[in-house]
Amino acid sequence: MSALDGTVRRAVVRISAPGGADDPTGALFWGSGFFVAPGLALTCAHVVGNGGAGVLGGRTAVDVTDADGRTLRGRVAIALPVPPDPDAPPRHWGLPDLALLEVAGAEDAECLWLSDRSAVVPAPVSLHGWSLETGELALRFGLGVANGGDGKGGSAMLLRGEIPVAGCSGGPVVDTDRGAVIGVSKGRGKDTAGLAVPITALRRLACARPGRDRLHSLVRAHDRHHLRRYRTVGTGGSWTGLQQALRPAAAAGFTPVLRTHLFARLAELSPPTTPGEVMLLVDAAKRRVVQGPYQPGVVHDPRTWREGVGLLYDLRDGGPAAAEPGRDLELEAVLLYAARVAAAVSRLGDARDLEPLRELSTWLGGQAEPLPDVIREDIHEILHGGAQDGTEPPAPAPAGTVELRKPERRDVEPGGPGTLARPWGDVIVEIDRAPYGDRYPWRVKLLLENGVVNPVDGDEEGVPRAELREALREPVAEALQQGDAGEHLAALHVVVPRELFDEPLDAWQLVPPGAPADGFDPHTMPLGQRRAVFVRDRRRRDRPAIPEWRRRWGGTNRGPLTAVPLRREAPVKGHDGPGREGGHAAYGRLSDAADTAVPVYCGEVAAGAGATAMDAALAAGHAVVIWRRCATGHTDCAEFHREAARLVFEAKTAEGLHRRIRNLRTRCADPESPDPDALWARSIALLYDSPDQPPLPDTPLYAPGVRPGGPP
Repeated sequence: MSALDGTVRRAVVRISAPGGADDPTGALFWGSGFFVAPGLALTCAHVVGNGGAGVLGGRTAVDVTDADGRTLRGRVAIALPVPPDPDAPPRHWGLPDLALLEVAGAEDAECLWLSDRSAVVPAPVSLHGWSLETGELALRFGLGVANGGDGKGGSAMLLRGEIPVAGCSGGPVVDTDRGAVIGVSKGRGKDTAGLAVPITALRRLACARPGRDRLHSLVRAHDRHHLRRYRTVGTGGSWTGLQQALRPAAAAGFTPVLRTHLFARLAELSPPTTPGEVMLLVDAAKRRVVQGPYQPGVVHDPRTWREGVGLLYDLRDGGPAAAEPGRDLELEAVLLYAARVAAAVSRLGDARDLEPLRELSTWLGGQAEPLPDVIREDIHEILHGGAQDGTEPPAPAPAGTVELRKPERRDVEPGGPGTLARPWGDVIVEIDRAPYGDRYPWRVKLLLENGVVNPVDGDEEGVPRAELREALREPVAEALQQGDAGEHLAALHVVVPRELFDEPLDAWQLVPPGAPADGFDPHTMPLGQRRAVFVRDRRRRDRPAIPEWRRRWGGTNRGPLTAVPLRREAPVKGHDGPGREGGHAAYGRLSDAADTAVPVYCGEVAAGAGATAMDAALAAGHAVVIWRRCATGHTDCAEFHREAARLVFEAKTAEGLHRRIRNLRTRCADPESPDPDALWARSIALLYDSPDQPPLPDTPLYAPGVRPGGPP
């Protein structure tokens, strides 16, 4: 048995029903687990689910027996997911199938090292756990290969080789090349396969309130432990030493020793609030080091600062700067990233971060000394450079501090994304016309800088119109989490067929049906009251943009905006009044309108005369339109058009519209006491349709009914 395997075995525990640890028959044995931090053990939710609601709710303690034969008491701190009826657990437990136990008296436990990166597969792995498979309750060990398993929600990792036997569920899956836990054994799959939950599924803890604090506490305790362990026993008996021994002899750069020190310091800082915060800083570090745009192959979902480091490891093997002798791209990127984390946390102004920031800053200054001058100077500038407002030269900061005295800092990389000054990306929801019956296919994507689009989720079979909101709730919530960065929130662009233009998209909430709305909780309030929600036209996104569309988009972004009726008669006669304007007449009038004109309408546009007028506006190239989704029950069309005209005049440009519309939605949302000055804006909707983001297909136009390569 290797030193790695021996260390793992000392951290694996067996979990039994209350009072079942001393049962010689093993009849009350449930499964396995392992320590990840002093007093904290990880297992599968279905293992502790054997105890029903009392155990899953943390009211009833379970028996946790460690490698020395000590039986301790463990209580479930959090389990995901919890079934609707915990006393009647399902046969197949849903993902992520993880549970965290608080184990009293286990402060001195051997703790495993959790991987900081997405699983690199295929990977050779060892599996460990307790089992009764041979008739005797004993610790089992096996070798195999892990494949896949870093998808949405921590999708199951496939294991080949020695498959986990009954009882090993909850035990660790260890990458034997890198010396890190990459998964938790879940059970058997089909045929000769085993299943495991990737360790990245721990991110789901951050999705359950107060899970973000729970995840941060776990990471802090884990990384503190490993630094303390390394300082106490050195490389001889620590995970740092085990990982060092697994590295190639000639490998330098970002060593396990540096990683142990850095992670313990990052863990002391306030955690990121969204994955987008981490990804912005990862992007900035990669761009600086490889001197080119970073195009992620997949959408990452990091919830901790340490996971951002894990996304920088691949720089040793690629990038334009990789050919330069003497360069260690990985180390340069990691230290740049850590400096940017310090700067981002410093901006929060939390007094609890002051001492950890000083410690991290001093440590980074020492580690940066061997780096190339340009990188070392960048790190120093990020940490200690003063602000520049054009009136006085920046003053140096005191040694050992992170200086951020003003909201704007001078650029370390001119024009580069050096700070959290924008969201990492916006979210696009694409809903297609229902090709078969009433089922609408949908996709959720992240729109990143430079027009890069990354898919998040989708359903090409689609769902009925009435089920769209529920089907999209979780995918949209996940994508918004990834796009948000600090105070900069991702906008939501909903690309829909015109028949869905009047759907109350801005009123959608990201909470399950029947869940309490929690008042002004930003996670549960209607989307359009907190962030920009734009309707976009699905029909015109399959072809190159017509010149009128591009010209008018540019006009509304330059301003100043003016209002023009979408239907000529509506401001005076109302949208149900006589004398409706025909489609051709509307097209001619709207074509003659200025490029800065915004069509306005006080009724619905998905059906009837409003739809005819909207078709004319879109054919005339209009990219920004304001209307009201409600079709009946109001007689205030004149007021709506008057107030909307004032709204666009005050906004001046298209960019200035969405903040004002969001404010109006909030002011008239109170069912008991809406703002009377905002009632005219009830159900207000905004078409905000750029022809450039994301880029349209670059294909030539062709005659209707004729496709390239097809018959004339």
